[in-house]
Amino acid sequence: MKAIRIIPVLALAGALAAAAAGSDFYVSPRGDDGFSGSRASPNWRKTDGPFATVERALRAAVVAPRPVRIHLREGVYQQSGPLVITPQLSGLTLAAYRSEKPVISGGRVISGWDHARLNGREVWMAEVPEIKAGRWLFHQLWLDGQPLTRARHPDKGYFSIAEMPDKTEKWTDGQMRFGFAAKDLPAWNWTNGAEAVVMTRWVESRLPVTGFDLSERLISFGKRSVFQLSPGDLYYLEGALEAMDQPGEWALDSRAGKIYYAPRPGERLERFRPTAPAISNLLRFEGDLEGGAFVEDVSMKGLTFSHSEWYFPGGFHAGKDRPEVWPPANPEVGGFAQAAIGVPGAVSGQGVRNLRFENCRFTCLGNYAVEFSRGSSSNLFKNCEFSHLGAGGIRLGSTSLPRTDNELSRGNVITNCTIFDGGRLFHSAIGVWIGQSSENVLANNLIHDFYYTGVSIGWTWGYGPAAATNNLVAFNHVHHIGRRSDGDGPILSDMGGIYTLSMQPGTRILNNLWHDIAGFRYGGWGIYFDEGSSSILAESNVVYRTTHGGFHQHYGATNMVRNNIFAFARDHQVQRSRAEAHPSFTFINNIVYFNAGVLLGGNWSGDAHTIDYNLYFDSRSNAIPAEMKFAGASLGDWRARHHDEHSRVDDPLFLNPTEGDFRLQPRSPALTNSLFKPINLRQVGPQH
Repeated sequence: MKAIRIIPVLALAGALAAAAAGSDFYVSPRGDDGFSGSRASPNWRKTDGPFATVERALRAAVVAPRPVRIHLREGVYQQSGPLVITPQLSGLTLAAYRSEKPVISGGRVISGWDHARLNGREVWMAEVPEIKAGRWLFHQLWLDGQPLTRARHPDKGYFSIAEMPDKTEKWTDGQMRFGFAAKDLPAWNWTNGAEAVVMTRWVESRLPVTGFDLSERLISFGKRSVFQLSPGDLYYLEGALEAMDQPGEWALDSRAGKIYYAPRPGERLERFRPTAPAISNLLRFEGDLEGGAFVEDVSMKGLTFSHSEWYFPGGFHAGKDRPEVWPPANPEVGGFAQAAIGVPGAVSGQGVRNLRFENCRFTCLGNYAVEFSRGSSSNLFKNCEFSHLGAGGIRLGSTSLPRTDNELSRGNVITNCTIFDGGRLFHSAIGVWIGQSSENVLANNLIHDFYYTGVSIGWTWGYGPAAATNNLVAFNHVHHIGRRSDGDGPILSDMGGIYTLSMQPGTRILNNLWHDIAGFRYGGWGIYFDEGSSSILAESNVVYRTTHGGFHQHYGATNMVRNNIFAFARDHQVQRSRAEAHPSFTFINNIVYFNAGVLLGGNWSGDAHTIDYNLYFDSRSNAIPAEMKFAGASLGDWRARHHDEHSRVDDPLFLNPTEGDFRLQPRSPALTNSLFKPINLRQVGPQH
């Protein structure tokens, strides 16, 4: 009888242990979807082992005891479509096996290369039937984790539009042709797959070439530019076979179904196996917002996501969701009116909660890396790398205000991540974009080498309803925005190390390092409060080497700019663009140090701003107070308006400001009378 009693107890204990242990599945390029997936390697009989595809493992995970862990062995998992994770897979862990490095790829390796001649040069060529007649066209190509260059003219730098033959009524209306300088464009066959990339204001337009008239010096396109173009706007052309004149360049001949490559010294034909993107979405999380079913508690660890690209589909109708300026008369346009906002993420989701991406890489992607939109809350990105991006890094929230609690996006965290080399296709893309989303934390990240803005928060123009509140941006290092570290740029205008718009009570920008930020025509600012930015605190930031100013407020209300260092702006150090009746901002306890331009630029009429207890130094004049100008006025006249009544004009005695060392010497006047609290930058950037 005792045995009869014990057996059920043991069985129950075993069942409970199994349930607690959950389920483990393994995936390997050496596996087979006919296996059980319960082994990390095939057995010696090759009768069981890991699955071969992630899709098969996900199907098994749906019905397996929880929690479920899927382990990916090293190798490339080529996807023909996105992996889809639904609420049924909540609680899933998808991770690299031990320290191996699996890659989830949306690309295809191009093989079958042979020697050929093109434009009188020795090149390599591969026939790809899907390219013919436009069935598979792509704009990026990668080799060994690095981008290759699509044939480009000029090879470096940019041309300028010479003239605009067509006038438009509004600056928001685009155009379909422009005039070029005679020396810029040779008589090549520009209409065989080439496109012009044209920059104006803060956007790029990608325009397929449909006509070329050398005698009239006019080039025309199959799409309209996003905004009105102007003489002097920058452009280049890419994709023409004749432009493939430098080692490392490639081009498609879509009519013949061929791809060409100009080899670099040391490359070998038999080892040349580049990867081209075949899909735009690698991984999608599909929560059901209307039904209240979220994808929750999913972990991604040690994975690499690569080789995606999004491009304008046929009949593309997109621009900016601002009805007062969009759409133009013809909505067939070659871009987006801000932030490349319509470019989706290679990893995307809505209705996702408590997801964790740790130690993952998002690299060699032709779109935004990640896009978490409506109903995305409490998700974490930690110790991840985002690099070589066609658009930007991470997008959180949506462009529209949430209608229900389920649609609200909030409380996401991005920390200890590196985000760099973005905007390769869509130059106006952003490192981290936070739309109508609140309570997010962006901390201890490194963001650099974007053509437009490093961090952007908000998506309401003016003082209307907005949801981007209580966001925290702290201890980030953001540099080489607008002008990249290799010297390329600036090509766009109206940008910032951080850019904000709309009312944002509770948003804080603390202890960040912003530097080397450059705009083309105007607007290379460090901290940029644009349209209606209100109730934001910017404190203890260091901003230096900007083209148009360390701080700029277009218009807004009750912002606080306190205890920051602004140094070495080219044109003006601090800018204010619009005077309003309400208090615009308080600018106190800051150090402004410069050797070029003017102290205050823009519109300083009216006195609805508080500016005091600051320390100013113009090293060109040795800081003679009588020579310092404040919006064109003397210090005395400026103080008569009750501004800077307690501020000083003196050398702050930085240790080595020209080398970016803004620590204060012990006898610095900034340290007297509690004028300034030293800023500690040792915790800025990723902490490992």
